Amino acid sequence: MIIDSHCHAGTGDGFTGPWDTRADLGRYHEWCREAGISHSVLFAPFHSDNRVANAEVARLVMANPRRFSGYVFVNAVRDAGRVLPMVSHHVRRHGFRGIKCHRYDGRISREVCEAARRLRIPVLYDVMGDVASIDLFAPEYPEVAFIIPHLGSFADDWKAQRAFLDPLSRLPNVFTDTSGVRRFDLLEEALQRAGAGKILYGSDGPWLHPGVELSKILALRMSAGDRQLVLAGNWLRLTRQHDSFRRSILAFSGGANLQGPVRHTEASGCALQASSFRPNR
Repeated sequence: MIIDSHCHAGTGDGFTGPWDTRADLGRYHEWCREAGISHSVLFAPFHSDNRVANAEVARLVMANPRRFSGYVFVNAVRDAGRVLPMVSHHVRRHGFRGIKCHRYDGRISREVCEAARRLRIPVLYDVMGDVASIDLFAPEYPEVAFIIPHLGSFADDWKAQRAFLDPLSRLPNVFTDTSGVRRFDLLEEALQRAGAGKILYGSDGPWLHPGVELSKILALRMSAGDRQLVLAGNWLRLTRQHDSFRRSILAFSGGANLQGPVRHTEASGCALQASSFRPNR
């Protein structure tokens, strides 16, 4: 089983770049089939009204819940005072699995963290290189899993990514995803210092090719069990998925026999024991 834990979907309204214009899944579907990716976690591109953007993602998820899960995109500034009801609506009605927020236009707040704590879901927060702030919010909410994508910097800020390896390895509730990371040596160091239980596979699709991003995981030297964690097990554990959900994905994808141009049978199981962090039940 391979789960892409980081994929945008839907339309934005900013027109400053792809990130706030459109995230179309057309070719992404084809790329996932070729790479053997059976499930993807979707969230919106930037939008001036996250209620509109999240509703579009919800329609995609509900149309094919065995293929997609969703995160609720919130802006800690514009959505202040309504974060919990916004997130709770999609978690309870559409089965969304987490919160997405971004320092670009809304630095994480206590309101966001409290919503995640109350609903027992992870937060995917792009710190945009501000890795020092992780030591402020993560210890305040030890029961919340914070997934910091791109090793802390999509902009390929080497200093920020190197600095991020410290809180990643030191704080039990801090995790990362591999999307958009160019420097393979830093991925190797993250694996060595923090362990496979702290790393999730993600592509930042549909703008980045999920198969290309997956090749980095397959190139890392680790055991079959550790690779299972990175490709699926860690996300399943952090989002508290039960066996029925896993079976539905396997049934949709053809189970452990699923394969693309590269055989991915090593990832057909989901060992869940590699991190000391345990989300509240």
